[in-house]
Amino acid sequence: MRKPPPYEPAPYEPAPYEPPPAAPFDAVAARRLREALGMTPAHVAHGMRAAYGRSVSPSDIAAWELGEAVPDESELTALAGALWCAPADLLGTPGTLRQYRLARGTAVADLALLLGMTPHDYEHMERSGHWTGNQRQADALANALDLPPSALLELTGRTDELAALLRGAVSTRWQAYADDVTALVPLPRPRVEAALRALHTAYQAIATGSLQWGAAPGPTTSATAGQSFLDEIVNHFWERTG
Repeated sequence: MRKPPPYEPAPYEPAPYEPPPAAPFDAVAARRLREALGMTPAHVAHGMRAAYGRSVSPSDIAAWELGEAVPDESELTALAGALWCAPADLLGTPGTLRQYRLARGTAVADLALLLGMTPHDYEHMERSGHWTGNQRQADALANALDLPPSALLELTGRTDELAALLRGAVSTRWQAYADDVTALVPLPRPRVEAALRALHTAYQAIATGSLQWGAAPGPTTSATAGQSFLDEIVNHFWERTG
C-alpha cells in the first residue's frame, strides 16, 4: 500500500482584492515630488512598470495627482519607489494598523513573519481591526512600524485599560498605580511617574474646588470639571508624557 504524500501547507496567497490605501492619499505631495524630480507622468508610469511590474498609464498618474482616483497598495509602493520617497510621504496621518503598515511600506507577509503569525491571521486581524496578539507581538509590532506609544495602545485595544488605571491613580494614591501603568505603557518609568503625579495634583485641585479662575467655583462646577477631566484622562496623560 502506497504511503500518502507528506502534508505540506498551501503557500500563502494574498486576498485578490486590494482596496485603496486606507490613509488619505496626498495628491499634492505626489505631484510636488514628481515635479521636484523633473519627471512627467509618463516617466513615473514607465518607472513603475520597469522596476515594479505595475502597468499604469500616465493618465492614471494624473488622476491620482488630481484626486480623482487613488493607487491601491501595490501601486502605492511602486509609486513611492518611482518618486524616490517613502510610502509615508504620499499618505496622510495614519490612524489604523493598515495605515501604519502602508506608511512603512511593509508587506503583510513580512510583518506577519516578524510577529510570528501566519499572513492569513495577521491580515484578518488587520481587516477586522481587532488585535489578538500577545505582549511580545505588540512590542514587535511597535518596533516594526515605529508606532508612538499612544498609537500602540489604541491599535492593540488597550486604551480603555489605561484609562481605568489613570482614573484610579488620580482619585486615590497615584504611587499604587505606577507599576501597572509602566508595564502597560512603553515609556521610561520616571516619565510615567512624573505624568501620574501631575495628573493627580491637577485632578485633586479640581475635585476639591481649589482650582479657581476668578470667582471660586461651586460644588456643581467642580464636579462637572472633575468628570470632564476624567473623560479626557488618556489625552491628558499623553500630553504630559510628551
